[in-house]
Amino acid sequence: MAYKIDPEKCAACGTCAGECPVGAISEGDVYSINPDECVSCGSCSEVCPCEAIQPE
Repeated sequence: MAYKIDPEKCAACGTCAGECPVGAISEGDVYSINPDECVSCGSCSEVCPCEAIQPE
């Protein structure tokens, strides 16, 4: 079960990208998580100040 970023909630603050242990999060106007690289640890979801990251 990979995690997904809700583009409506994402503020592109970068907090999640620094927490990902496998580098599965891509930066941009809205960040995204590569489901093939995501190890479903939940680290990104725990630190997201916008609550934009949830399990798929």
